[in-house]
Amino acid sequence: VMDRILPVEDAEISAFAKRAFAKQGMKILEGAKVTRLDRASGKLTAHVETGGKIEKHDFDTVISAVGIVGNTEGLGLEALGVKIDRTHVVTDEFCRTGVEGLYAIGDVAGAPWLAHKASHEGVMVAELIAGKNKVHPVKPETIAGCTYCHPQIASVGHTEAKAREMGYKVKVGSFPFIGNGKAIALGEQEGLVKTVFDEKTGELLGAHMVGAEVTELIQGYVVGRQLETTEEDLMDTVFPHPTLSEMMHESVLDAYDRAIHI
Repeated sequence: VMDRILPVEDAEISAFAKRAFAKQGMKILEGAKVTRLDRASGKLTAHVETGGKIEKHDFDTVISAVGIVGNTEGLGLEALGVKIDRTHVVTDEFCRTGVEGLYAIGDVAGAPWLAHKASHEGVMVAELIAGKNKVHPVKPETIAGCTYCHPQIASVGHTEAKAREMGYKVKVGSFPFIGNGKAIALGEQEGLVKTVFDEKTGELLGAHMVGAEVTELIQGYVVGRQLETTEEDLMDTVFPHPTLSEMMHESVLDAYDRAIHI
């Protein structure tokens, strides 16, 4: 039971997405849980508890998708000495389980549960087994998370709240799609780009986006995180015009009160 949709995303992005979904006619119940499902007359009735009260809602189809469970039972892993934490295999940064020659990659090795993370881990482990030199670990904080809805949602690194919780003093910038010429030309004015920087060092701590094609745009910030890019590097980078990517630049500029088109 979560108190908002998209709980792993930045709160501002989550709120923006909720408003966008509501405009499309979606009804969203937060802080709610389904306690029971009944089937009758070709319909499904969900008993939903919210704030201690039960409401009934009728649906044609119900999809239950709550969490991810690792398929680790009955494999004899514990007998080998493999540590399991809530159905997921415990590994180090190189996906080693602590048992010689035994690795775990992908969803079974824990969050983030993403196909591109699993694929990269597979390549990394293959290189380790092959004895390749200079194999680099997969760093979760540089892996983008993408949600393929409309509007799209994408992020990498820490949210503003998480960065503050970790003790950072932050500078935060944002830029709306409505201020971008390409977005207007495409008829995609609904969206937001947000960036979070370490006030002391200028390091890009996180980037969060909602809007058209942000699952493509986010990779620019992923590279920035991977290379430990600072605000100066990003502000001095020339972005092509007219493109949606200009919003990424404007968001960085806004964090330092230098935004041009806002």
